[in-house]
Amino acid sequence: MKYIDTEKVIIKSWCNNPEEGAIQQAKNLANLPFIFKQVCLMPDTHEGYGMPIGGVIATDNVIIPNAVGVDIGCGMLAVKTSLQGIDMDTLKKVMGQVRQNIPVGFDHHKGKQDTAFIPEAIDCKVNLEEYEKAFYQVGTLGGGNHFIEIQKSDDGFIWYMIHSGSRNVGLKVAGYYNKIAQQLNQRWFSKVEKPLELAFFPLETNEAAEYRREMEWCLAFSFLNRQLMSERIKEAFTNISPDISFEYEVNIHHNYARMEHHFGRDVMVHRKGATSARIGEIGIIPGSQGTPSYIVEGLGNDDSFQSSSHGAGRAMGRKQATRELNMENEVKKLGDILHSIRNISDLDEAPGAYKDIDVVMEEQKDLVKIKTKLVPLAVIKG
Repeated sequence: MKYIDTEKVIIKSWCNNPEEGAIQQAKNLANLPFIFKQVCLMPDTHEGYGMPIGGVIATDNVIIPNAVGVDIGCGMLAVKTSLQGIDMDTLKKVMGQVRQNIPVGFDHHKGKQDTAFIPEAIDCKVNLEEYEKAFYQVGTLGGGNHFIEIQKSDDGFIWYMIHSGSRNVGLKVAGYYNKIAQQLNQRWFSKVEKPLELAFFPLETNEAAEYRREMEWCLAFSFLNRQLMSERIKEAFTNISPDISFEYEVNIHHNYARMEHHFGRDVMVHRKGATSARIGEIGIIPGSQGTPSYIVEGLGNDDSFQSSSHGAGRAMGRKQATRELNMENEVKKLGDILHSIRNISDLDEAPGAYKDIDVVMEEQKDLVKIKTKLVPLAVIKG
């Protein structure tokens, strides 16, 4: 672990080579007047907006919208099937049906989806404006680093995995409440200056209560969004292999804030691109496109506020990746995997744009233990 002890509280980094931008953001966090105990950087950490991706903090009596992020409730779902092996023809058929039934990128469903997959509406500003749109957005993947992947485990079973979040509603909630927090902080003559992008709400304020309600709605929507996509993937598998069963499922978040008890205090823990890893808790740590992913079990390490990484983490920005990576080399790395690198613009999600997942897992062996290794067979990217 890398320690930085020059600020108000210590910074503990499980990433042994964090980029300078992430370090500076961690220092900004470490000097907040309400920061509690320490700032934690997971091994996948990289610079984000206000707070590093792969960052974990706890605060006394405040909540920070930008320490949750814009894709509130973004997370992972993984399902184990009864299949032991899948041939290429079957794999292509399943993936074809998945592509037909799950919109990706900016696409939404043309018709309203089942109300069972939409949380009940709440009387809050953004939810009132966005609620009807959610019926068309639920069960869609989104873009960026979101993906659907079919994988084979180290004990021979076929799994599938989904990475997705709260779609447009999470973005709207984040932007709306961060703007209000900035305005209030200026009115209060807060020492948390606007350029830090860490505007906050004291928990006793009405604004904090509203943000928390909207955040919780986004978490519920994200969870159900992944579940609906999972149902569509199950249908695709069942249409091709009628005798298949689905034996195990994990569905977790990695962008949220939650009241927890640490070091003798109830504090608001913010995980931005980080996963809860309480002792015995099952988690998912995906690799990049074309590299292994892992089902893990938390070790409950207090030094990290009982957290772990949410993935491999970016090694390059998106524009840098498209400028510097070699198309032929990146495709070669993917071997026989059914992948989604078709042109230069797709290189922002190539293996070379991400950190080495093996290094990431080694750096957090005191945070989680590996239960299952999953090797990719086919990938759909947002």
